[in-house]
Amino acid sequence: MVKVRDLGLGFNSDEIVLFKYCSGSCHRARSNYDLTLGNLLRQQLITPGPQERVLSHPCCRPTRYEAVSFMDVQNTWQTVEKLSAAECSCIG
Repeated sequence: MVKVRDLGLGFNSDEIVLFKYCSGSCHRARSNYDLTLGNLLRQQLITPGPQERVLSHPCCRPTRYEAVSFMDVQNTWQTVEKLSAAECSCIG
């Protein structure tokens, strides 16, 4: 449960909404790509640049989203599409 204004989307509202998100480990879903990339990184045969973050495993991400509706301080209903996670899966 978070305040709408804390979402960082520019809406001025004191309403509290349910923001669902994905988390968790995806090590069981590792593909040959993930295994190879991890091995090459460990051997330092691939060296990421200073601004790069290379992950050698899939990550848990939303695969379906829900819209969230709320009332702003001007008493106007607002709806933000694709805001809250409805389903999660290992992506990568």
